[in-house]
Amino acid sequence: MIRPGERNLITDVDGLLVGNAEDRRVQSGTTVLLCESATVAGVDVRGGAPGTREIDLLDPANAVEGVDALCFSGGSAFGLDAAGGVMDWLKAEGRGVAVGPARVPIVPGAIIFDLASPGDKNWGETPPYRKLGRLAIEAAAKSFALGNAGAGLGARAGKLKGGLGSASALLDDGTQVGALVVANPVGSVVMPGTTTLWTWPFEMAGELGGQRPPAAAIAPGAFDLPLEGRLGAHTTIGAVATNLRLTKAECRRLAIMAHDGLARAIRPVHTPFDGDTVFALATGRAEPAAPRGLALARVGMIAADCLARAVGRAVYCAESLGDLPSYRSLLGEK
Repeated sequence: MIRPGERNLITDVDGLLVGNAEDRRVQSGTTVLLCESATVAGVDVRGGAPGTREIDLLDPANAVEGVDALCFSGGSAFGLDAAGGVMDWLKAEGRGVAVGPARVPIVPGAIIFDLASPGDKNWGETPPYRKLGRLAIEAAAKSFALGNAGAGLGARAGKLKGGLGSASALLDDGTQVGALVVANPVGSVVMPGTTTLWTWPFEMAGELGGQRPPAAAIAPGAFDLPLEGRLGAHTTIGAVATNLRLTKAECRRLAIMAHDGLARAIRPVHTPFDGDTVFALATGRAEPAAPRGLALARVGMIAADCLARAVGRAVYCAESLGDLPSYRSLLGEK
């Protein structure tokens, strides 16, 4: 049996906290996924226009074994500064890899493009993101807001408002799986000509408002791609996590499998306009059932479903911003 966790958030996986921070004037923000202790991680990049930080060290051939946090931010390349604020906080807490007398916190991350959101981007010589990173990690907790929150504040999903989403799944054997996503794709999250989310088959416990399948079959190859798509101006970034003990190589495989969740929720996905990037974390609080390969295959499948659900929740929880309508406004809801 598979069921959502208590919060239906990635923090239902033991050892993880999430914090958000926003600048309402700029209409942008940052989200930090904080590991309570150094955590094994992997990553897989599928989009054609990624913006990332510290991902090469997650290669299984490279030395660093654990990360202290992941940092997701708006602001395009300016948002990569947010991880600096996260590092400042972690260093003050004594976290990081010991290098002689120094400690270096490990904070990989990725950014979305939200510079076209309605906010004032004339911030002068000092972008707000380093400060937002510090504020986000200070706010890290088990519960956190979705939709127009953190790095999802300025996000858009095709022709609709995007946002921050999360979901979780618990198995009877104690396995925990969760996903966190900033949904900002050029592709559509809604089936063409309907109000049905592509993620409708994966909904759990009414988390998407009680989705119903479309009244008529969708034509093969149908999609709704905005004509204003621009190179590097979109992206969906996120993370999946499990409480199982996995290696870096297994985390990489988990991230690869989890990308299928984006393909279930967004059409088209992994385009030249997007920088789609998925991280995978294994907190190591439980041992996978033997044989390991089958355990990883099962967790990867569930993680992909969680990521699809998280995309759906990001859009379902989002509110209209400026002239960008929310999904719920299509349903006649406020």
